[in-house]
Amino acid sequence: MSIQEFDRRAVRASVDVVAEVTVDDLGRPTPCAGWTLADLLAHMTVQHHGFAAAARGAGADPEIWKVKPLGNDAVPLYTKAAEEVLAAFAEDGVLERGFTLPEFAPPEPGGKPVFPAPRAIGFHFIDYLVHAWDVARSIGIDYRPEPDLVEAAWPIALAVPDDERRTRPGAAFQPGLPVDGTTSRFDRVLAVLGRTPDWTPAS
Repeated sequence: MSIQEFDRRAVRASVDVVAEVTVDDLGRPTPCAGWTLADLLAHMTVQHHGFAAAARGAGADPEIWKVKPLGNDAVPLYTKAAEEVLAAFAEDGVLERGFTLPEFAPPEPGGKPVFPAPRAIGFHFIDYLVHAWDVARSIGIDYRPEPDLVEAAWPIALAVPDDERRTRPGAAFQPGLPVDGTTSRFDRVLAVLGRTPDWTPAS
């Protein structure tokens, strides 16, 4: 299965989870340290816009990546952004393109894209597989991705650098936690990316 299809399924699952969010939920804490659910949805929404722009050759524009408050329209705005990025990733020839992702690495001289499309879409895939879990935990609903998505995510999670960037304000992933080989594969993905698998809003 292509990375585009894995990503499409992860994003669709995230849309289903976000659809359960109410306006009253937006102030809830999330597994992302220091972020409310409103903050998390704003991050998830702008990342969709940024990756869609990158797929179309416009990722170097810093304005695209600036997080903006979504207010009470967070859920429909998130859904619209998800449709935008899925359409961009489904375009003919997208896997032959390069993506400029300034939040991951600055463009090369002359603005040449620095990430091959499959790798860039892999970044997007792991982000939304985990962020769907973040949203679900915040509102107290169950979320377990399908096993093949988890297996596809495992090597990508292991490849995410675990360095000082994870300690910066606004980092999507926190420093990795010890992985217990007896836990589920998805719990291990979460731990590698700095999540406590049994996190609750009262944690």
